[in-house]
Amino acid sequence: MANLLKRLELNGFKSFAQKTVLDFPGGITAIVGPNGSGKSNVVDAIRWLLGEREAKNLRGGKVEDLIFAGTSKRPRMGQAQASLHFDNANGFFPVDFTEVTIMRRASRDGVNHYFLNKSEILLRDLIDFFAKARLGSRGLIIIAQGQSDIFIQSAPQGRREMIEEILGLREYQIKKSDAERRLKNSEINLDKVRALIEEILPHLRSLRRQTSKWEKREELEEELKDLENKFFGSQLYDLGQKLESLDKKLGEERETMSVLEREKKAALAKQSKIESGQPEGRRDLQKIKEDTRLLLEKKNQLQKEFGRLEAQIEILSSRAASGEESHSAEKILEFIRDLKKRLEIGAESGGDDLRDIVRKAISDIDSFVSGKMGAGAGGIPEEIKSRFEKINSELGSLDGEITSLKDKEGELEKGQEEFYIAFKSAVAEVESVKDKIEERELKNREGLFEKERLEIKRGEIVHQIRQAGRDHADFEKTAEASAYGDIDMNQAEKRMFKLRGDLASMGEIDEALMKEAKETEERYEFLKKESSDLEKAVKDLRGLIRDLSEKIRNEFDSSLDKINEEFNKFFNLMFGGGRARLKIVKEEVKKAEKGEETEEEGASLGEKEETEDEETEEEKESGIEIDLKLPHKKINSLEMLSGGERSLVGIAALFALISVSPPPFLVLDEIDAALDERNSRRFSEMLREFSKKSQFIVVTHNRATMEVADVLYGVTLSDDGTSKILSLKLES
Repeated sequence: MANLLKRLELNGFKSFAQKTVLDFPGGITAIVGPNGSGKSNVVDAIRWLLGEREAKNLRGGKVEDLIFAGTSKRPRMGQAQASLHFDNANGFFPVDFTEVTIMRRASRDGVNHYFLNKSEILLRDLIDFFAKARLGSRGLIIIAQGQSDIFIQSAPQGRREMIEEILGLREYQIKKSDAERRLKNSEINLDKVRALIEEILPHLRSLRRQTSKWEKREELEEELKDLENKFFGSQLYDLGQKLESLDKKLGEERETMSVLEREKKAALAKQSKIESGQPEGRRDLQKIKEDTRLLLEKKNQLQKEFGRLEAQIEILSSRAASGEESHSAEKILEFIRDLKKRLEIGAESGGDDLRDIVRKAISDIDSFVSGKMGAGAGGIPEEIKSRFEKINSELGSLDGEITSLKDKEGELEKGQEEFYIAFKSAVAEVESVKDKIEERELKNREGLFEKERLEIKRGEIVHQIRQAGRDHADFEKTAEASAYGDIDMNQAEKRMFKLRGDLASMGEIDEALMKEAKETEERYEFLKKESSDLEKAVKDLRGLIRDLSEKIRNEFDSSLDKINEEFNKFFNLMFGGGRARLKIVKEEVKKAEKGEETEEEGASLGEKEETEDEETEEEKESGIEIDLKLPHKKINSLEMLSGGERSLVGIAALFALISVSPPPFLVLDEIDAALDERNSRRFSEMLREFSKKSQFIVVTHNRATMEVADVLYGVTLSDDGTSKILSLKLES
């Protein structure tokens, strides 16, 4: 037993002022009650929730009529609200909810709100939602009071729509209608765009003629700019590379100079230190030399005196020898001469030799005096002899002192020699560093002169760039020489002069005219693109409409045979014979679509693409006629049927449709009112049979219909003028 529709909740809707809940457990739910109690308001509420927009189809003049208007005992309400609750456990609706709730709310200011599971949606979204589930406010899902023959009363096209809705083709019809609406708007917009293109084209041609000379100027300016970029850019790049390399070398020279200055400072400090240690040793050496000089002077005096004494001794010796052997005096003189000679040699040599000579001389004198003159020298005075010996002794002491001083002098002179060597080395080191500094300063000056020359050259190029109206910064962004390419500088310079002359002869550009031309061109290109897009949209929409029409037609045609088979069966059952069938009424119309001439302008004007006139033949949506033949009556027209017969034909058509495509539920409002007892029984039996597949909510006064109901709701009108519900569940 089908059970999609779970319950209906009403609050402030028409006569249901207080909150009212009707549960639909499945099968057949019958709603009964006296006339005017508000039974049909339940049907109106369901129709309203399924998306009905027209108040007149809800038995009202305006939306405000749907809100409880109040009575003498109960005030009116400010809004009407109703909600339908569906069981979606089997995924009937394409949403991820096990229960689907549709709620609608209307206020007295005419504003409607629609909610799907408490999320507000638009009405068209609600209609699309139900269309996908083969539900809707129009058609045969809800048959209102007095409309049991609505299928017969409707025009052929209306009948087709009812069949399409119950077959589930309403979704495609909505898409098709939306596509047709968009197609119509696109065609209107396309006509407008084409008209705008035709309007601006003459003006655009005029602007192009006026600006054509300046288009050449743009090419020349671009060529000039490219040449200037290469000409000035390559030079600035080369100079920049040279200056960068030169700055690097100068930086290295500065670092070298800094190192040399430190070396010079260290050499000067070393020289000063060596020089500061020189004066003290020199003074000692001078003192020794002075002492040696004094000792030598004293020695010279003693030697002179020694010589005089020697002479006196010689004279005395020669006198004393006048009576003795002559050779004794000669030996004395020879000894003295020999001794003198040795002392002179010792005085000249100095040092250890002098000491040894003096020591040997003293020993020889002692030996000579003691051996040769002891007895024979009685003629020499003791004073002279004593004086001679004293001088001789003093000469020995002097020689020792002189030797000692000579040793010290030698040591000091050796120290002075080391000082002079170290001092000379320090001075040489200082001079070497000074030479290196001078050499580096010369190179640095040369580098600075070269840098100044390059900067002057760079300044000249920058000046030329400014004269050309360019910014030199634009030429210093490229970091690779290959970006400028290889060019002949002379040829490039000549070409630049020529281009500047050509540009000067053209005159200045009228910026306002160029701006207008650019804006018009952009507008034209935009319109061309819009036209192309719209043409594509029109083509696509026509294709979509064609596909949807084909799908609807194919599914409709394939289902119509089954419907006719069931229709004829139920017609025979209701009338006890006869025949009935639904037939398609085809109407063909010719629809001419004339293509517009469009001008496509590319590199040059005048190129046109013309779309040829096309005449397409489209089959207008066909309607449905009812062809029937009653038993025992010669009636071939629907207008000749009585009220009861019309109801029977409508009911037969209804059950034929739901037997082919059972809807989830149907709402029938007193469609059995015109039936006699026999046909009422037949109707109730058919309800019971079809309730296995579809859920029925039936408003009825018919006893036979009440008997087959599973749940019975009674509607009464209370004292305060509002509708109330009494429920009764019937046992099988």
